[in-house]
Amino acid sequence: MTPASTRRIVAIGECMIELASAGEGLYRKGFAGDTFNTAWYLRRELDADWRVAYLTALGTDPTSNEMLAFFAEAGIETTPVRRIDGAMPGLYMIHLDGAERSFSYWRDTSAAKQLAADPGHLEAAFAGGDAFYFSGITLAILPATDRNALLEKLGAAKAAGKAVAFDPNIRPRLWPDPAEMRRSIKAAAGVSTICLPSFPDEKAAFGDASLAETADRYLGLGADEVVVKDGPDPALVAYANTREQVAAEAVAQALDTTGAGDSFSAAYFAARLDGLPPIDAARKGHALAAQVVQHYGALMR
Repeated sequence: MTPASTRRIVAIGECMIELASAGEGLYRKGFAGDTFNTAWYLRRELDADWRVAYLTALGTDPTSNEMLAFFAEAGIETTPVRRIDGAMPGLYMIHLDGAERSFSYWRDTSAAKQLAADPGHLEAAFAGGDAFYFSGITLAILPATDRNALLEKLGAAKAAGKAVAFDPNIRPRLWPDPAEMRRSIKAAAGVSTICLPSFPDEKAAFGDASLAETADRYLGLGADEVVVKDGPDPALVAYANTREQVAAEAVAQALDTTGAGDSFSAAYFAARLDGLPPIDAARKGHALAAQVVQHYGALMR
């Protein structure tokens, strides 16, 4: 029986089939995706007082069934997963150049694009949620009408005093045009309590000249606190009148940076939900990310 005190966090987005290097020209199949990676690490970081659920859409094919079983094995609730006959998950392949990665994607028919298409399912998925996590990729894969419906739900959650964390995770090629991308990212910041942007993305998309400029923009759009990530360089934590840089942890040998930002976001959000102040939460984020980059693939197992 679930304890009455248990709270529930709902992560929202797309989980894909991941093909990651296993060495010697071989690839290992896994399941990953930006917000799912964060959900997976949230489950590791949070204690049993928190339940972690994932809102997405999958098909009814064998691979979707396997993915759903993987969610459950990881302790992630599958109740919010919408099942769609004839649909399938997307797939991506990681290409490594040293520890740096690039990706090839096959996601045009991904079921996750329909995660917010059913108003009744969306309503049920938000019911009982105490905290929410989503990303710019979540928004980018949705049709405009569904994107607006999701943002409306997240705005209502914020208005009700619930924690809403947003990683802009800007991927221009997923958007129909730059103007729509920027409009949607700004709207998402307005319905969020915490924003976790990455400076290289923000510099490219918005022309930001500094981490402080990125932080101030998101605070101005309505976020309560902002952590600007900058890879292995210090992150900038900004809230109220505080602006403080938090150094990353040194890593002897990075093997694969896939999932580093997602894991940082998970450790940060988990720490904040547990009551740690933002600076300490950022240190937790760096510590987990430093572990993740020393493993292949997005999920450290």
